[in-house]
Amino acid sequence: MAAANVQEFTDGNFDAEVLKSDKPTLVDFWATWCAPCRAIAPIVEALATQYQGQVKVGKLDVDHNQGVASQYGVRSIPTLLLFKNGKVVEQLVGAGPQTRAKLEEAFKKAM
Repeated sequence: MAAANVQEFTDGNFDAEVLKSDKPTLVDFWATWCAPCRAIAPIVEALATQYQGQVKVGKLDVDHNQGVASQYGVRSIPTLLLFKNGKVVEQLVGAGPQTRAKLEEAFKKAM
């Protein structure tokens, strides 16, 4: 699994950990076989450490948790959804050179 500051979200804990969170929460929809997912993992882990206590960060394996992925229309991975007060406030699909900057901007808007 990921760094200490990155949680594992599942179909079973999604409601409690994400939708009812008192902090903005980033969900990284990924799979072990997805190369772009592995490429952005260090960015997600670094942001989890940088924003610890301000933003909750976690990963949801779409192969093992298809219910939540389907509910939010995740069709390609990586998909990053930022939730605040139980609602999606930002969505990024794919990995690119601006991923970190876009996530930091979204975090600042959501806090």
